[in-house]
Amino acid sequence: MSEITPTQERSILERIFISPDEPRLRAGWRLLIQTILFFLFGTIVVVLAASLGLDVGSLIFGNVLNFIATTGSIYIARRWLDKMSFESLGLKLSQQALMDVLVGIGITVVQMGLIFVAMLALGWLRFEGFAWEFDPINVVITGVLTFFVVFIFVGWNEELLSRGYHLQTIASGINLFWGVVISSAVFGLLHLANPGTSWVSTAGIFFAGIYLAYGYIRTKQLWLPIGLHIGWNFCEGVVFGFPVSGLDIYALTRIEVTGPEIWTGGAFGPEAGLIVLPSLVVGALLIYLYTNNRNANV
Repeated sequence: MSEITPTQERSILERIFISPDEPRLRAGWRLLIQTILFFLFGTIVVVLAASLGLDVGSLIFGNVLNFIATTGSIYIARRWLDKMSFESLGLKLSQQALMDVLVGIGITVVQMGLIFVAMLALGWLRFEGFAWEFDPINVVITGVLTFFVVFIFVGWNEELLSRGYHLQTIASGINLFWGVVISSAVFGLLHLANPGTSWVSTAGIFFAGIYLAYGYIRTKQLWLPIGLHIGWNFCEGVVFGFPVSGLDIYALTRIEVTGPEIWTGGAFGPEAGLIVLPSLVVGALLIYLYTNNRNANV
């Protein structure tokens, strides 16, 4: 008769702080510590920059600050709290990664183009002209390049946080379904400080979060969501002239939105309008078609 080894009972502190399945902190504590690290890194960078006389309120610096705080806090949390590599978040560098980013941007060109054409056909916007008809060419080039760089930072920062650390950490503690739902809800709440926010805009960004999560689920990498995020903001604001989550962006296409706000999103942009929903469906279909062969070969 074999001897049965008794199971060692876990202490109260272990049950509160340590995962029952693996020797690391529970998911909630890891998320909390990463958030604390984010604010700590941000504060240190702001203080150092201010002491050096840098313009801490500038658009570029704000995104660089966010990049340092987001990437630094998540790198430390992933390596020392999750006990996994930074690359395991879905950041494997390869030719496929570049392709995912470029295809993601291309998909959003289609999505935003359809929104623009639909609103124009319905008489919900008025085309006023192109940027070079109003501004010197050097102003146009500077404006476009500045916001392209800004949106690269935004795409990286928000996807690394929301579809990277938030979604995957919550999924490790509960399951993938709730990881997608909760991380998308937090993604919507993180935009509450934007101008013109409403419950409709928050719901729209929540659904956009689910859409971006679908890109991660289909590829198990963050590069496609990063490309989608960069392309969405750039095409929405710079290429087609819509507000981007309530923010006025330098636009190549000058328009005036006149249609019903419940559909167009008004001053917040298409994310706050019902018109975003069919666009997300089209985008999801394109993601499926793009990733279908890849998933079939796994």
